[in-house]
Amino acid sequence: MLAGEEFGRLFETFERSAFRLETLAVYDVEDEQEEIARFLAGEDMGPEWSDNPWIRSMTDTGRTVSRVHVLRSPLTDYLRYELSAYPGNIAAGESIGIIDLTEAHVTGLPDHDFWLFDDRQVYRMHYTPEGKFLGGELLPEERLGEYLAWRDLALAYAVPFAAYWERRS
Repeated sequence: MLAGEEFGRLFETFERSAFRLETLAVYDVEDEQEEIARFLAGEDMGPEWSDNPWIRSMTDTGRTVSRVHVLRSPLTDYLRYELSAYPGNIAAGESIGIIDLTEAHVTGLPDHDFWLFDDRQVYRMHYTPEGKFLGGELLPEERLGEYLAWRDLALAYAVPFAAYWERRS
């Protein structure tokens, strides 16, 4: 499994596209703790909140970044924080869709996160029960078709983030 900087290098080396399926209600990311506290306190989130530089570093080179987040309402504090950051990701070029399982009956998707790079490599994400990232497991090539189908299914059912967010406001 890859973790830390080793996993982070995947975002520097993919050539065309990166897709993520997200499924957790809470992610325990140490680097986000202060920012989550500021968000929950209603404080200003700063300029990076409106145009995510990490996403921009990929999309400015012509590569695509997309994700579908599968969730359930009501949103956890973590999901309210994460989804509030999505407009800045979209401004930086990421395409984001939402599947709210309280609104849509969708079956056939996995119960775990994954990243798909260039439609060639798939990494299954592993987390503790509390949402702490343990690492990404490169799956064998024979599993690729299964994950491509899950990506296509998720994209087919996903509501564009802006439409989902507008309904919640």
